[in-house]
Formats: sequence, structure tokens, C-alpha cells
Amino acid sequence: MFKRDIIDELIKWKNNPGRKPLLLRGARQVGKTTVVNMFSEHYEQYIYLNLELTDNSLDFTDYGRVEQLTQQIFFLFNKDIANLKNTLLFIDEIQEVPGALNMLRYFYEKIPSLNVIAAGSLLETAINGQTKIPVGRVEYKILRTVSFHEFLLALNEDQAAKALKEIPIKDFTHSKLLNLFHTYTLIGGMPEVIRHYVANKNLLTLGEVYQSLIYSYIEDVEKYGRNNNLVQIIRHIISTSFLEAGNRIKFQGFGNSNYGSREVSEAMQTLQKVMLIQLVYPTTSTAVPLLPDKKKSPRLHVLDTGMLNFFAGLQKELILTKDIDTVYKGKIAEHIVGQELLATKYNILNELHFWVREKPNSTAEVDFVMSYNSIIIPIEVKSGATGTLKSLHAFMDATTHAFAIRIYGGQLKIDKISTSNGKEYTLLNLPFYLAGRIEEYIDWLQKSL
Repeated sequence: MFKRDIIDELIKWKNNPGRKPLLLRGARQVGKTTVVNMFSEHYEQYIYLNLELTDNSLDFTDYGRVEQLTQQIFFLFNKDIANLKNTLLFIDEIQEVPGALNMLRYFYEKIPSLNVIAAGSLLETAINGQTKIPVGRVEYKILRTVSFHEFLLALNEDQAAKALKEIPIKDFTHSKLLNLFHTYTLIGGMPEVIRHYVANKNLLTLGEVYQSLIYSYIEDVEKYGRNNNLVQIIRHIISTSFLEAGNRIKFQGFGNSNYGSREVSEAMQTLQKVMLIQLVYPTTSTAVPLLPDKKKSPRLHVLDTGMLNFFAGLQKELILTKDIDTVYKGKIAEHIVGQELLATKYNILNELHFWVREKPNSTAEVDFVMSYNSIIIPIEVKSGATGTLKSLHAFMDATTHAFAIRIYGGQLKIDKISTSNGKEYTLLNLPFYLAGRIEEYIDWLQKSL
């Protein structure tokens, strides 16, 4: 077990006097149950209620008797109900009992002192016409794959983890942090894979863990699909998405199939709900608001870069290279940066976006864009000379501000450069391992200039 940074967010939730029951969301196998179990150490009493295993004597449908239900739960788990405010009730696999999600509202209204967290496998597929989430009565946080900082903690690289938090990063830490990030890119951020690597320090033995993960997702397909045809399409998408990851895709005939656009779109939306994939849509705007264009082809991202490496057969190439930007036409570097951009974002609304300009004989594409302090900041993932950043220059010519970011294999530095049209702007060059700390470095740069 290793510390996850979301625990700090959970502590803030615990200390908030206006706290509401928390619904913790995330893909299967990213560590939701483990995180809450670790967080429970901040309480005097902890009740772990797994609705997949609990007997049916607990009635989650009689909303008028929430006080009696609470008394029953405390009695069954031999806990002191007089100590409500120092008790964490974790309802796991909450989707297994109809009405349990709606009961969260009554915990909030009738027993506000009790700390309640709920989570569940495939929870997003249970949120349909029969299952209603009590809007305004619950809070949401999302747990994603392990971040680079958490990866360092898992490897007991405490000094590297500490160095990563310092702003600005010290030059002498660069080589070691870059090598560690290379390993992180290769392995990915699935907790079970990381635990296995920490225990064995053998990359060759991770294959079985990756296989087990993908089989567990495929076994869940029947729960995703509303009919047999959709089940078959979802199964096809899961098995081929790792080969298409990093590409802009079309729904029609996805993965060399005969499936139509509408049915592939529905299947992908289902997989996006359970967070196995992410459809990253482009924007054509260079000024806020940042609005994705759903009419344009999205770029496909999968849950984890390590799984992508394994199933696409890229592990050997990654082991041998010194620059991850050279692997798979730069798609692996781009994918792990996207993963890092979201790894420390716990808001369900956080999404990735990229920028395109599509004109006859004049196409430009910037890897990522982010909205920050009323401007849209372009982020290019690319090594090499600054003069080769043609798409980034095109974006800067089209926007009103003069600030951009490049993420690459070099050290932290600040450049003043000009586009071919003569516009000068500031380029913040961040090494790969600082991809998850972009906002902090933007603040630092603004104070430094």
C-alpha cells in the first residue's frame, strides 16, 4: 500500500462543516476501496459496508427510516452510535442495492454528522432511468490512475518525491527524475501493476498482471451492454482501442470492423462512462470559453499508458530509447502527458482538449490546450528545437496573449521566441516529469517575470 494524493482532498472534505455524502467515482482497479480504507485512519470508528456481500436485512428503500437504518448498521458492526461525527461509513458496491444511492440524500438531510462515502464498480452504468443520484445532496470526486508523484512514493523514492514538489525544480535532480519518469511511462499507473513491480523489480513478469486487468474488463462487458449486439461491439472496442490510442478516430468501421457509426458511438460512450477510454475532442478556439467541437473527429485515449504499451507491443522499444518522444511517433509521450494532466484532478468535469486549425493545405494541431485565468494556454509535447513548433506558432499567431508551454525531455527553462509572422511570446519549457504541475509553474512564472 502506498499513499495516494487524493487523501489530502478527502481530509479537506472531512473538515468541511457543510460536508455532503461523497460519491467516489473512477474506473475499476484504480484503487477506490484501498484509498478509503487508508483514509479511515483519520477516524475513531470505521464501518466498511459492502453491499455485494452484506445480508439483505438492511433496508435501503424505506427512506423515512434512515435513523433506524443507521442504528442497525452501527449495531451490526458493533460501533458506538453516540460517536457519529468521528465515524466514517463507507458503502462499497453501492450499485448492488436499488435505492441505496438515493439513501445518500437522507443521510445528508437527517444525519449530517455521519461521514458517508460511497463507491461502486461500474457505478456509471447503474446511473440510468431506474437509479437516481440525489442532485445537490451529494459531492463527487474522481480517482484516476496513479500519478508520477504517487509512483515515486510507491517506489520509496522519498527524496525524488520531495524534489518534485519544489518550485522551481533543482537542476541536479533532472537526470534521476527523467529516468524515473521513463520507468513510470513504461509501467503506467495501475496500482496492481505498480505493486507487482515494487515487489519484484522485474518488468518481464508484469505481462500476466496486464492480461489479468484486461480480462477483468472484458468479463464486465455483459454489465455494460443493454443488448447482445452492443456487448459484441464493446468487446471489439476494448480489444482494439489500445492499438488505436493516440489517434484521431472515426466511429464508422472502427478497428477495421463492419460496425456503423451510431452503434460504435453508443458503445464508446458507454466505455467512456466507466472511464476505460476517453474521447478527447478538439477545439478551434484560441480564446475562452474553451468549447470542444463534437462534430470533429476525437482523439482516443485509454485508461492507462502502461496497458497501452503492453498491448501495442511497445515495451521493448521504450526500454531501449532515451527519449520517449521518439516512440510510436510521439504518441506515447503525448498519452502519458495527458494522463498526468488529469491524474491530480479530482473534479469529474475535468477533461482533456486539443486545438486544431483545419483549412485547405494548412492544417495545424496542438497536443493539448487548457483554460487558465481567462485565457487558453497551448501545450505542445515535443522535443527538438523551438523553431520546429509550427502548430504552436500558428496558435500563438491566432491568440491575443503571449504565453505557451512545451513539455519535453530537456530541463526547465524559459525562452523568448517569435513566430514566422514576428509575434514574440514566452515559452515555458517543462520536463516530462513536471506535466502534472503545470498550473503551479504558470503561477511561478508569472511571479518571476
